[in-house]
Amino acid sequence: MADIVAVYGSPRRKGNTASLLAEAVRGARQAGAEVEEFVLRDMKISPCLEIYACREDGRCAIQDDFQGLYDRFLSCPGVMLASPMFFYSVSAHTKAMMDRCQSLWVKRYWLEKMPFGRPSPDRKGLFISAGATRGKRLFEGSLLTVRYFFDALDMVLWRSLLYRGLDFEGDVDQHPDYLEEAFQAGREMAGALGPV
Repeated sequence: MADIVAVYGSPRRKGNTASLLAEAVRGARQAGAEVEEFVLRDMKISPCLEIYACREDGRCAIQDDFQGLYDRFLSCPGVMLASPMFFYSVSAHTKAMMDRCQSLWVKRYWLEKMPFGRPSPDRKGLFISAGATRGKRLFEGSLLTVRYFFDALDMVLWRSLLYRGLDFEGDVDQHPDYLEEAFQAGREMAGALGPV
């Protein structure tokens, strides 16, 4: 069965997006997938310094915890990413990690000269997010960013689970249907990725 990288982008260990992602991970594992979890708040990941050393071989020159993620992003067929909304965008932890994926973008488009905007349909990304407000456009900016992030990983944004009105730790527990939806998405993602 496919293996999946799950990235927790919340600064809270038991926040709403963390709980939702944990359910998606549980669903994927129940369906037989191998899932490796990364908690960004526990990792030392520098922001991109835009030194463009990645132009030589597509690898970021900054030596920190991002290097392990880089290797996993290249090898796994699926990524689950969860981040709360901060000022209508992803968290700082998530954005720093995304920006470091500029090296993967350089590898894919400058060095390997792949055609733009044609990620592999066999590689899939799941995005999970929660925001406190109920704003109609709450997720628009982050969805655009997430699509380009998955494109740099040679993945399509397969599904997004977006929840409004969740702010304080534990709010999602009042919505068991959200947790069930995340669980089922994890199961379905494992099935959609198929055997490796």
